[in-house]
Amino acid sequence: MTVQSAFQDEAERVEIVLRHIRNQLRAIGPRYTGDDFTEQMLQLQREERQQRLEVSEKEPYFGRIDFQEPSQQEPKPLYIGKAGVAHEKTTELLVIDWRAPVASLFYAFSGGEAPVSYESPDGDIEGTVHLKRNLMVREGKLERLVDSYVRGQEEESVTDEFLLYRLGESKDNKLRDIVSTIQQEQDRIIRTEKNKAVFIQGVAGSGKTTVALHRLAYLLYRYAGSIRAERMVIFAPNRMFLDYISGVLPELGVGDIVQTTYTEWALDQLQQTVRLDEATDTMDYWFEQPRTREEIEQAPGRLKGSLAFKRAVDEKLAQTEETLLPQQSFEPIEGMVLKPAAIAEWIATDDYGEPFMKRRNRLVSRIKRWLESEWKTRRLTDSKLKTKANAKLNAYCKKIPSYTAPQLYSLLLNDAAAVPMLSAQARTTSIKALKQSKVQPEDLAPLVYIQLRLFGFDNPTFDHVVIDEAQDYSPFQLEALKLCQRQASMTVLGDLQQGIHGYAGIHSWGELTALFPADHTGYFELDRSYRSTMEIIDFANRVLGGMGDGVKPATPVFRSGEAVDVEQAINDGVRLDEIVQTVKNWRNEESYRTIAVLGRTARSCEAIATRLEAEGIQVSLVQSKQEAYKGGLTVVPAYLAKGLEFDAVLIADADQTSFGPNDAKLLYVACTRALHKLKLLYCGALTNLVEEAVAQS
Repeated sequence: MTVQSAFQDEAERVEIVLRHIRNQLRAIGPRYTGDDFTEQMLQLQREERQQRLEVSEKEPYFGRIDFQEPSQQEPKPLYIGKAGVAHEKTTELLVIDWRAPVASLFYAFSGGEAPVSYESPDGDIEGTVHLKRNLMVREGKLERLVDSYVRGQEEESVTDEFLLYRLGESKDNKLRDIVSTIQQEQDRIIRTEKNKAVFIQGVAGSGKTTVALHRLAYLLYRYAGSIRAERMVIFAPNRMFLDYISGVLPELGVGDIVQTTYTEWALDQLQQTVRLDEATDTMDYWFEQPRTREEIEQAPGRLKGSLAFKRAVDEKLAQTEETLLPQQSFEPIEGMVLKPAAIAEWIATDDYGEPFMKRRNRLVSRIKRWLESEWKTRRLTDSKLKTKANAKLNAYCKKIPSYTAPQLYSLLLNDAAAVPMLSAQARTTSIKALKQSKVQPEDLAPLVYIQLRLFGFDNPTFDHVVIDEAQDYSPFQLEALKLCQRQASMTVLGDLQQGIHGYAGIHSWGELTALFPADHTGYFELDRSYRSTMEIIDFANRVLGGMGDGVKPATPVFRSGEAVDVEQAINDGVRLDEIVQTVKNWRNEESYRTIAVLGRTARSCEAIATRLEAEGIQVSLVQSKQEAYKGGLTVVPAYLAKGLEFDAVLIADADQTSFGPNDAKLLYVACTRALHKLKLLYCGALTNLVEEAVAQS
């Protein structure tokens, strides 16, 4: 069959499938608005079905794989889409959901005539693949057809033409799903069983965030009935990043998943009794000037996030639990005595798995019931005597310790011997803030951990937790999250080479994987970068100067582009002129949809944005606490750009003062934001990080 006739056949099938989809959408009927509970539940099901069909109407499917089982006379064409679509009058599947077991063949198969298999509920199904075809459908029309494998034909190239076509497209201000281009190694992660803590080390542009989001959609499909979307949570580095990824899950037909930041979640668990001390922005403070390795290692965030600090907290909690048993008898009136031995027996029969404050409150209630019982048994009626007894009861119960998380944490910080790893200044700063109902960012993990140990997790436990940019998390942060799950079910992803928050994060994945049993832990590496051109990735790898931490360097897909530009400006005025001219050229000549000018500090970015605006250029200045990324032309500090990507990137101050020897990871992050074009400007001396990268080219 010729390519032209295959295209015509596929185009006709698209029209047929779309006709079925639209007929089913029309058949759903008007929305029910009455009070009948059964009808309301049915309406919810109809709405879910309508959402799936609307997703399918935009793009009914994107792939086809012809699979033949031994018992079949002919191979059967299977069409893969974002949602399954059945024939409106029969049970025949016109489109198979990408999460279905058989759909794994589309992602796992990479060529060859050997038999293949997929795991179904009935066991392994074996067969042969005759055709693997990528299809692009937009607005109801077939636009592109690429056969990556045809049985019996010699394979001419290992390059995935369809993947390269999609990677070459310009980006807007939202992350897109990758369901049509999921690669074999990504699919393996997505389909990993749920009851594991899965760690993903992924280089810049490896698709780790989208893999994690697709994993959520897969788990909801695979374990329907045992997990729920509203009991899943995504932890992202900031609100702007959440806005950037906000379109992926709805496009996959998934809603109701909680999306938050660790800070917001922790403050919610503390019931907003404290607020973040924003006198100084932590990130702006740490990135306004280069820091030494010693400063980073001794940062309060690094120390308070350590397991050594957690052990100090655990010791304080253990000491607190020991004070639950009163040492004196309770004698409300003469001759009526409740001895500590009796109370100890009550405590011994309690559920020790319950949080301390719940056990404490139950003990107080039991003492009150004991007094009531004794009063009735003795048939006492003297009201004055009872008033005195109740006063003694209240006084006795007040001696049983009762704490809030900030109170207990303050007691710990006041004990220098209990936390020898902290300096007096670090302890004093936190104590002063707590007295004003404020917290430092590094105090949130121990505070929320204490809160959960004292009061428990009142909400239903999380069915699954996703942590993005996890290299910036401390072990203590994960320990707190573990208290919110009966069994660890997590997807933890990040890149050690983008660990720019060394003052709070980790230096190796072992710091986090060691928190979980080895047989309930999975570790995957994604070292192939799909974002940037080969020239940009090669340059960024050289900037990093050797990966370290046991991490492989990024391997680019075979997508070539322009060389990286490195240009000197004789003074700051000329540098600003060059920024303006470069932006104009990129917008007018290259037609890039998203352009970023990356500065070293928030202050330098403000100056750049002011100059661009003075030239009549509309620009978006990104600052800390910003909640949305608007696309177009953006000026942003390099440390806030992590996770984002742009068609073209201009690094505005690649000088030695801005990027010192400890800033390789930060410069690496800046370089790897670019998809198609990267340029670096500098005044004075070029940073050694770039000098060495240029010398190696």
